[in-house]
Amino acid sequence: MSEKSNNEHQNGRRGFLKKIGLGVGAFAVAGVGTGTYFWRAGDQATANDQGEFEITRTPEEWKSILTDNEYAVLREEKTERAYSSDLLEEKRDGIFHCAGCDQALYPSDTKYDSKTGWPSFWAPIDEAAIGTKPDNSLFATRTEVHCSRCGGHLGHIFDDGPQPTGKRHCLNGIALNFKAA
Repeated sequence: MSEKSNNEHQNGRRGFLKKIGLGVGAFAVAGVGTGTYFWRAGDQATANDQGEFEITRTPEEWKSILTDNEYAVLREEKTERAYSSDLLEEKRDGIFHCAGCDQALYPSDTKYDSKTGWPSFWAPIDEAAIGTKPDNSLFATRTEVHCSRCGGHLGHIFDDGPQPTGKRHCLNGIALNFKAA
């Protein structure tokens, strides 16, 4: 990585930390290291474990159809490392689908560069395509967003996005599959 792109990467990471209200020290205490994923604080069952979705599978069934990394994010609510998703640079027209069940979730015309290191959108394709719940991990209350069909963890929603919604759906790229128009 060139010195310039490394500086841009570090500045983007600092901007992300400011956006979620954490200093570098608090972020390190939360357990984020150099690995691909970090564990969520706490050991909460997902809504899918409670059978609340159209598509429900056992952990063994999910493991047989998802990669280890997809399973970690979609089923165990882990987060991929910032700037690791190929979907950050995806600019074609199309639709982003759930990697767990293929439900259409986000149109490309609502995607924008939030400078946080994760694919970000200001609105889903339809509000019925997603569900939300409170997430009290990492020293703050956030809004977790998941696929309404299978319960797969997608990421979080923040109130610092662009108009017309003012929302930032900050998503794990590994939880999505892109289909070009």
